[in-house]
Amino acid sequence: MLRPSTTTRRVAIGLAVGAAAFTLGACGGSSSSGGSSASGSAAALPTVSADATLASQVPANIKSSGKLTFGTDASYAPNEFIAEDGSTIVGVDVDLGNAIAARLGLQGQWSNANFDSLIVGVTNGKYDSSMSSFTINPEREKQVNMISYFNAGTQWAVAKGNPENIAPDNACGKKIGVQKATVQVDDITARSAVCTKAGKPAIDIQQYNLQSDVTTAVVSGKVDAMLADSPVVDYAVQQTGGKLQTLGDVYDSAPYGVVIPKSETAFAKTIQGAIQSLIDDGSYQKILDKWGVGNGAIKTSEVNPAS
Repeated sequence: MLRPSTTTRRVAIGLAVGAAAFTLGACGGSSSSGGSSASGSAAALPTVSADATLASQVPANIKSSGKLTFGTDASYAPNEFIAEDGSTIVGVDVDLGNAIAARLGLQGQWSNANFDSLIVGVTNGKYDSSMSSFTINPEREKQVNMISYFNAGTQWAVAKGNPENIAPDNACGKKIGVQKATVQVDDITARSAVCTKAGKPAIDIQQYNLQSDVTTAVVSGKVDAMLADSPVVDYAVQQTGGKLQTLGDVYDSAPYGVVIPKSETAFAKTIQGAIQSLIDDGSYQKILDKWGVGNGAIKTSEVNPAS
């Protein structure tokens, strides 16, 4: 995808998770300790113990609370979404965040909120951190610290059989769905400009507040195709029971980052140390594999790698 300006890559929830999950995932303000879900594999999560050295580096206010609070937009399975019980926030980001917290001697606590409020929530102290499939880019690193933990790219999806004969490099005049405030908006806008420059019809870009609504729009035929993050497009294809298929190859892979206040440079390094220790002891890979996203694993976590 094209280099984003102030946007972040996000991904779609699978339709088979259920309409209730779609609705609840859109709601802000709910809180959950988070946990694994039946939507992942049956594999047990690894037991993560605290590292005394890393735990000693946790800021005093967080250490005294015993909790590491995360803001997330729980509408992006399998990364972060609402479980079938209608309240618990689950997903690979949740399991990874809880493992990071455990390595620091803390318990992860998750709050569901609108996506565009999350970075503000971190900067104003509402949340200690945020994990919500944020793509790391230089613009965001000017606002907050970002610690890498996963790689994802952009993937297109269409209705099974590609009835509208969509091609990513020639979608001129087609209705294409994307979620607002994502790198995919930049991507499809640039593609539309190529169309008009060539004298072809512009792409009819349909933007939705929730990526789950984009997925629904493709299945229902309201749009001809969508583009979103690769791991969850794959998940959506699985969860829709054959109603969707991927189109073309994954491209423009970039890392996701844990968001930490810009002033918390030392704590950002502590978070990086926790992630790296989970990578090194194998816990990280087990969590990714549980959700079927092991191909996005990184070997080294970094603080602000885009700077």
